[in-house]
Amino acid sequence: MTNLIKQKKLMDKGVNILNPESVFIGQEVDIERISGKDVTIYPGARIFGENTLICDGVKLGKEAPVTIENCYVGPETSLKGGFFQQACFAGKNSFGSSAHVREGTILEEEAIAAHCVGLKQTILFPFVTLGSLINFCDCFMAGGTDRKNHSEVGSSFVHFNYTPNQDKATPSMMGNVYQGVLLNQNPIFLGGQGGLVGPCRIGFGCLTVAGSIIRKDELKADRLLLGGSLKEASINRGVSVYKNVPRIYNNNITYIASLISLLNWYKGIRSLFADGFFSKQLFYGMVITLEIAIDERIKRLKDFVFKLKKMNSEKQQDLVDTFPEKLHFLIEQKTANFSDSMPEIVLNKKNYIEFIKALDPLIASKLSRWLYSIEYKIFEKIKL
Repeated sequence: MTNLIKQKKLMDKGVNILNPESVFIGQEVDIERISGKDVTIYPGARIFGENTLICDGVKLGKEAPVTIENCYVGPETSLKGGFFQQACFAGKNSFGSSAHVREGTILEEEAIAAHCVGLKQTILFPFVTLGSLINFCDCFMAGGTDRKNHSEVGSSFVHFNYTPNQDKATPSMMGNVYQGVLLNQNPIFLGGQGGLVGPCRIGFGCLTVAGSIIRKDELKADRLLLGGSLKEASINRGVSVYKNVPRIYNNNITYIASLISLLNWYKGIRSLFADGFFSKQLFYGMVITLEIAIDERIKRLKDFVFKLKKMNSEKQQDLVDTFPEKLHFLIEQKTANFSDSMPEIVLNKKNYIEFIKALDPLIASKLSRWLYSIEYKIFEKIKL
């Protein structure tokens, strides 16, 4: 089916394509996966990928040309310009122009970003807000209760996710899964013109002062964090030297275990809200994207341990020797079924966010403990 024929069929079912001559739709795109209800495609849009899903009310390219490739774009989402590949948007998301969003990225409901934001292997829980001129790859962020009380990353923030040892075993967690899913935690604020050196963990309610570079974990809640600039110095540099390997390894295991618990949340809870073709396909997209994120983190951890092996360090020999067994266990947990221990729930709302907010505190606590038990089991089995 040619580009022009695809466009005509989309317009016939209600898609508003402004200036069709400037819009390109790949031959592989399934137009049945593009809703005809309140969808607007602005000039300069390019849509590729057999898995691409565009739900009701989506707006593409309002501010600048946009490229979509195998993305799952949830209802009432506006991607205003830039490049989006193998990412999932749960709904009511907004992303400014000059975006660069790549695989393994999930924005849950009402998570938004301004212009010039780069994401890859990034998971943002509902309401999380990113300012402008941000690089926030390999991150998880939760916190906040609604659109007015949300976690935020200030403009010109950088997550440093590549080390001098040339690895990316650097995922950072702001908040956690087992509490964050309940949408009842204090928001986290990462001040603008600042940065975070991964892998790092930050507790709910923490605030980093603008201009700070944070290099240490802070798991206590509601802390004010300041990271000063380094003193001028010139010293011998140790090549291929890792400091505090247990912290790096354990933070990676925590991150992976958390994503596995989130995968079980998706399958056990979010699946209940998948109703109708587009809703089900969007749910499948979230699961697929999360699995991509888990696989990426496992790969990066393998690369990290392989570098330790090449260094032939006696201190890390035990980890190198036992890692194949640990890795096998970790991969098994990705497909393990933890639903038998999930608390029983009663669906009292059709909308996911409304359901979470209406949860009985006792049930919410049980769900949180269920998720934590998954994470704890995995971490305790293979931690250092």
